[in-house]
Amino acid sequence: MRMCLSLAVLLAVSVSHAADPSPRWLQATAFAIPKETTNQGSGYFSIVPGLNGRLYIGTAKYGVNAYLVEFDPTTKAMKIVVDCHKEIGTTATGFAAQSKIHTRNNVGPSGKIYFATKQGYPEKNEKRTDYLGGYPMVYDPQTGKTRVYPIPIKHQGIISITPDESRARAYLSTCSDERPIESTHFMILDLKTGKYRDLLDCRHMYAFIVLDHRGRAYHPILGGEIARYDPKTDKLERLKQTIDGKAPTPESHLADPQSHPINWEVSPDGKTLYAVAMSTNQLYAYDLTAPGDTLPGRTLGELVPGAKNTDCRALCVGRKGQVWAAVTANTDVASSLLHLVSYTPGDRALRNHGPVAIRNPNYTTFKDREGKPLPWHHGIRTLKDGTVTTNYTILGVAQAKDGTVYALSLAPYTLLQVSPDQLR
Repeated sequence: MRMCLSLAVLLAVSVSHAADPSPRWLQATAFAIPKETTNQGSGYFSIVPGLNGRLYIGTAKYGVNAYLVEFDPTTKAMKIVVDCHKEIGTTATGFAAQSKIHTRNNVGPSGKIYFATKQGYPEKNEKRTDYLGGYPMVYDPQTGKTRVYPIPIKHQGIISITPDESRARAYLSTCSDERPIESTHFMILDLKTGKYRDLLDCRHMYAFIVLDHRGRAYHPILGGEIARYDPKTDKLERLKQTIDGKAPTPESHLADPQSHPINWEVSPDGKTLYAVAMSTNQLYAYDLTAPGDTLPGRTLGELVPGAKNTDCRALCVGRKGQVWAAVTANTDVASSLLHLVSYTPGDRALRNHGPVAIRNPNYTTFKDREGKPLPWHHGIRTLKDGTVTTNYTILGVAQAKDGTVYALSLAPYTLLQVSPDQLR
């Protein structure tokens, strides 16, 4: 949470101004994620719709534990379905605890939910070696049971896990959390035996692994190359990349020499890879069917046209192929505003649906019995015109089968639900 808030605070300004008195606000319904699952109002990329129509959300409880929460859109109920420490069989605290589920959750054809645990932040007198390592986990909603796999790399957490159930394997990326350059191992997990194969230390922060239409797995490499593993040939390639026929510019952060958080998501047919770098106002698409040793990409357009700056860590592709981004932007309307942006393949431009307001501002308790603000509840604010909205960077987004779009906001950890009628 500290890293998220420290980056978010640079973008956020607590007092907003309204240059445009009448923006088109999307009205979201807010749901508080169970407060016993977090101690700093925090979560990350961890959200995915299950095949059963329910959402699965990971939480962060620093120095204590991490939980997987299930949200039922029909009943509006939330419940803890995985207590990570209980499943692992540990009572570790402090930096030794499994403090986060930071992976963007994935779901396999079986309906099982794939996620993993990660370290928090060391306090005074704590060593990075106090953290033993992160655990891949697979939760089965049909049985309610969770399988825990061994730690793949000692003292490293896990930032990405992507299943290939047809081959009884999953691909994962570890994270040492060192700065400015960290260790991130691109690995194969045998889902039957629990054994690992280490393909490469890619040294790229916040990696997202995707699979293409041929079952090949992709992982970014420090400096702009892309690792591609082909299970049919058992070969690992290092691909170059281009954007609009040229090498990526330094401003794109797609080939940053110290790496940069880049969110990847693949189309349902596995033939197109979508990408957005955290600090750039652009969406890109790569052709995964292209031959050769270079992955050709193209610019699709600005996420929020006219924004002074943006922060985008939340990207998803719905089951029908529509791309969604939850973007925190500074605009003439206000600072640090959540915007929902979509791209439909074949369209000539992206569509900014507008900033997001909260229609039910009393969705949770913000003050104690004495009327004092509760700690870690400062992520919801009221603008001068009375609009209630978020105040920090958005970290997760998902589109459900019915077209509803969900996003995750911070402090308190909140699920925002925007119905399809708002997005037409």
